[in-house]
Amino acid sequence: MIEPRQETAEADVYVVEPLLPQRLRRPSDLLRFLATLLALAAVVLLSLVAKQTLNGLAGDVTEGANLVPNLLSRIASFLSGGAVLIVPAAFAVERVFHRDGLRVAEGLIAAIIGLVGSFLIGEWVVSSNAVGDLRQLLTGDRPGVEPFNTLLTSVVAYSTAVRISRRPTWRALMWTVIALDVLALFTSKQMTLPSAMVTILAGMAIGYGTLYGVGSPNTRPPGSAVIAALRKLSFQPVSARRIEDDHQGSRRYLVGLADGTSLDVTVLDRDRQVAGLPYRLWRRFRLNSETRRRAVRSLRAELEREALMAYAAQAAGASTPRLLGTSEVGTEAALLAYEHLSTRPLDALAADEIDDDLLAQIWEQVELLRLQRLAHRRLTGDGIHVDGAGRVVLTDARSGEIAAGDLLLRLDIVQLLTYLALRVGPERSVASAARVVGEDALAAAMPLLQRIALTRQTRAALTKENKGLLSAIREQIEQLQPQAKIEEIRLERFRPKTLITIIASAFAAYFLLSQLSQVDLITVVTTANWAWSIVALAASFVSFIAAALMLRGFVPEPLPLWRTVMVQFASSFVKLVAPPAVGAVAINTRYLQKRGIPPASAVASVGASQLVMLIAHISLLLLFAYITGSATATSFTPSRGLVLALLAVAVLIVVVLGVPPLRRMLTKRLRSLFSNVLPRLLDVLQSPRKMLEGFAGTVMITIAFVTCLDACVSAFGGEISFTAVAVVFLTANAIGSAAPTPGGLGAVELALAGGLTVAGVTSPVATSAVLLYRLLTFWLPVLPGWASFTWLQRHEAL
Repeated sequence: MIEPRQETAEADVYVVEPLLPQRLRRPSDLLRFLATLLALAAVVLLSLVAKQTLNGLAGDVTEGANLVPNLLSRIASFLSGGAVLIVPAAFAVERVFHRDGLRVAEGLIAAIIGLVGSFLIGEWVVSSNAVGDLRQLLTGDRPGVEPFNTLLTSVVAYSTAVRISRRPTWRALMWTVIALDVLALFTSKQMTLPSAMVTILAGMAIGYGTLYGVGSPNTRPPGSAVIAALRKLSFQPVSARRIEDDHQGSRRYLVGLADGTSLDVTVLDRDRQVAGLPYRLWRRFRLNSETRRRAVRSLRAELEREALMAYAAQAAGASTPRLLGTSEVGTEAALLAYEHLSTRPLDALAADEIDDDLLAQIWEQVELLRLQRLAHRRLTGDGIHVDGAGRVVLTDARSGEIAAGDLLLRLDIVQLLTYLALRVGPERSVASAARVVGEDALAAAMPLLQRIALTRQTRAALTKENKGLLSAIREQIEQLQPQAKIEEIRLERFRPKTLITIIASAFAAYFLLSQLSQVDLITVVTTANWAWSIVALAASFVSFIAAALMLRGFVPEPLPLWRTVMVQFASSFVKLVAPPAVGAVAINTRYLQKRGIPPASAVASVGASQLVMLIAHISLLLLFAYITGSATATSFTPSRGLVLALLAVAVLIVVVLGVPPLRRMLTKRLRSLFSNVLPRLLDVLQSPRKMLEGFAGTVMITIAFVTCLDACVSAFGGEISFTAVAVVFLTANAIGSAAPTPGGLGAVELALAGGLTVAGVTSPVATSAVLLYRLLTFWLPVLPGWASFTWLQRHEAL
């Protein structure tokens, strides 16, 4: 489409561009809608959890409101009830007089949705028996009280949809009236405090949802406004054409000038500033980098950032398009005018066109930026161009950072290494980099060769084309500097599986809280038989000595006993933040390495102990289950359950071995853990004393924990055979080791309590015994574990 001719004092310029839409959906409205929904859910959940706190707060507000004279209170209620309708109506009249009736229509749509939606949801809450707690929370079980105040919901939805927040005077007046109305409804017992918060948030969510659904008037300046802004910068445009938007969605124009040259103009639209915000926040939250860039940037800040980076790159001598001018375009946009260079992106070049000379040029340009502490942050095929003479030009300065730290500069090297390796192979990519930036720079960047460090496009290419490319790049760098000392750098603050751990921990905490609400922990401790409690405590302490003996037995090198015991206490402290098996393995491996044992041997020793522990665990489970099932002195007969458990394990093994991805994952994990285990076991078998110490410690651990649990059951008067307790413990311990929560939290308690109940122990006794057992074996060792961990670190033993 060709924009209509504009009558100006200068020559007319035809701007070739698609017609801008009259309305558009702003990403900011969607983000506000989602944020309001999250706030609404958080308020409901917190209100359900903190009922007593809310009741106390409501009582304080009611008591304070009762101090107001009755006559004054009635007058305020009458005025606020009328004003909550008068103020929106007055704003609507004011907008209509300013010929902005469409905004009022949007507000009315939101008000209708709010009225109908709040009524329907309120009726469902009142009539449904499945949400009794929610009904009591929102209505206080008082007849005639609405869960959602329909009038207030529609008023808030209307105020949000008409964007009254952009008018400071009207905004202050509107929210003052809403606050007075809420206070009047609350003091007259027609609304609860949670209902007030939920009503306001629901109205805001409906308002933002309506804005995003129907769209907002397009305030982006057209191409003619861009031409007018360029004329103010003393340019003389004679033609203009809209070209492809950049990777951030900003508009781009190719503008011809009267002197025969051209400009590349980038237009930053205000409504695009929050585009991609969720991804930026996710990367900022997950990626541990030195960047100081804000996830949310104003239009002015974005303009200044890109201009500053462009000028800094020019000063560094890098080949980049020169920035010739910047300007605001009205109040809703800004532009940056660059000199136009006829170039092709590197993505458009065939692989045979990327010769060694071109690779050297690319690295030379990056080295110029690096020497001036400038990070490009987007060294991809669309950020690197080649002009007609074969010279490299770096574009897309907006993504860069000035005064960058070492980490960001190394990330640039890693990104470019990986991209070029995708195009020309890892050998040529590393060789060209080594000739320009040097082998030391490559060795320093090698620890950052991780998928999380790369751009989204490069990560996608790795997934689809060559998953082993990063390893190949590392091998090429190691060939250059085989003796380079590589320090691990963790870029990810957390991994996706950490989210699973957090969710599982939340469920575990809920389970524990529900259990503690039924059993008074103080009563559990004070009513327990102290003699049996001391036996349980002693057994818990013996388990740490047994763990130390087990580790010593599988390490041919001598280890001091009590320092090794302290290491086991330290692993109990680490259990607070790691699954049970993971924390112990990591601590013991680190301890052996600090004792001068080579890393491979240390991992093999710990792996050997874990393998023998697994074999002993299964053997003891089968043994005790057989003894328990054949005994007649107890009602606990798990022989049928044992058969079912074995069948379930068999089915699981068949599924794991039958599904190739699962089989490869299991094989990889086992190979990494037990790769050198067999030779280590052969070393141990050559020493009868070590072999006896290791196997004795392995069995002692299980016996100590079973004794502790059995003593905890006896401390509350429970009667159950030792073998039945052993079956319950071994089963629950297996479940806890598989659980992703720290220390198997929640899973172990649930399995132990359920197993003891099935074994014939009453539910109150089982719950009390499990809580005492976990107190002695999990929570009580934390303090000495922290002290041991600190002492060992101070003495460089960990």
